[in-house]
Amino acid sequence: MLRDDINTAVKEAMKAKDERKLSTLRMVNSTIKNADIAARGEGKPPLSDADLLGVLQKMIKQRQEAILLYDKGGRAELAAAEREEIAVISGYLPKQMSEDDVKAAISAAIAETGAAGIKDMGKVIGALKAKYTGQMDFAKASGLVKAALGG
Repeated sequence: MLRDDINTAVKEAMKAKDERKLSTLRMVNSTIKNADIAARGEGKPPLSDADLLGVLQKMIKQRQEAILLYDKGGRAELAAAEREEIAVISGYLPKQMSEDDVKAAISAAIAETGAAGIKDMGKVIGALKAKYTGQMDFAKASGLVKAALGG
């Protein structure tokens, strides 16, 4: 489903002659194909939509890191290009949860898994990833889980 949406958007960007969007979507397709090839090498089936959301989030995170470096280096034009790519890629992710929603989801996951301490952090993160992939930033969520478990 997500692959079809991206391929349709590639065609639309070609017709509209939107070079930035077209190059970004081609890069997304390339990354997805590489991830599929890697999965196939491990004997796994092609990536599901949930797996693809993780790939897209990773691409966004890479661009955010690049923006920080470009801003530090005084390369505003490169940082702007990365921001435009983030905007295109973000269009294929579900709406991100608010911080309050993330905290509520963490509390529910802790109760659901019966987590008692920091050693149960993996269970909680696993439960969150199963339900909320693509909707929350797990780097930030892991810090909140650690704090909630008393770490």
